[in-house]
This record gives sequence, C-alpha cells and structure tokens, in this order.
Amino acid sequence: MPWCDSCDVYRTPNALSSDGTCAECGSQVDEADMKRATATPNKVPWHFWLMVASLIAYLGWRLLEGVVWVAERI
Repeated sequence: MPWCDSCDVYRTPNALSSDGTCAECGSQVDEADMKRATATPNKVPWHFWLMVASLIAYLGWRLLEGVVWVAERI
C-alpha cells in the first residue's frame, strides 16, 4: 500500500488523486509502493482447492447419510 510520509498513514490506490498524490496533503506518494499495490494478487494455492473439494465430498456424504436415515425412519 502506498505510504504518505506527510500524513504518516497508508493510503489505498483509490484514495489517491489521479496523478498519484495524496488526496489529503497533496504530497507525492512513493511510486514503488504504487506499483506493488497495483500488482496482480497471488494465486490461491492448490492445497486450498484440495481442502474445498474434501469439504464438499464430506458434506455430500453426510447429506446422503441424513437422507438415508430419514428414509429408514419413515
């Protein structure tokens, strides 16, 4: 996030003026911070998707068990 030295606060890229200056005090914000703030975000790791797939499989199995349990009670 871009840091404004004059205000001593972090600014979001949306909070800056169109020319890259601080909207509060008008001082120039470091360009290196601006480039880093607008860089593409990191990809989600593969093991996160593995956990999501495992959760879906587990909840699907529990739903199936619940349906069978209700069907046996009727």
